[in-house]
Amino acid sequence: MNISLRRTSIGDVNVLVVSGDIDLATIPQFADALTVLLRDCQRHTAVVDLDAVQVLDDTGLGVLLGAAARSRADGGDFVVVVTNERLRKRFEDTLFDRVVQVRSTIADI
Repeated sequence: MNISLRRTSIGDVNVLVVSGDIDLATIPQFADALTVLLRDCQRHTAVVDLDAVQVLDDTGLGVLLGAAARSRADGGDFVVVVTNERLRKRFEDTLFDRVVQVRSTIADI
């Protein structure tokens, strides 16, 4: 149950790059990193790169949905980037991709 959280920027887009597991044990770290990202991205697009995530449990989905809602309330936008077919299928099955933008690359934003 490890998670790695790294902030970067691509152009003027702030990105949180996540690797490892997003589960009950790592939710506090993940939620804190999202809070900082959203604070720094008010009225702009916040991006979360999940390409290196191995596990994403329901709690993690809920935290992502909450972050998307906060971002929109602050006048910004929220995008998840992921190419992993298993995670993309999970987003599709849970209808997550209907309420949050899910892209294959940051260039698609």
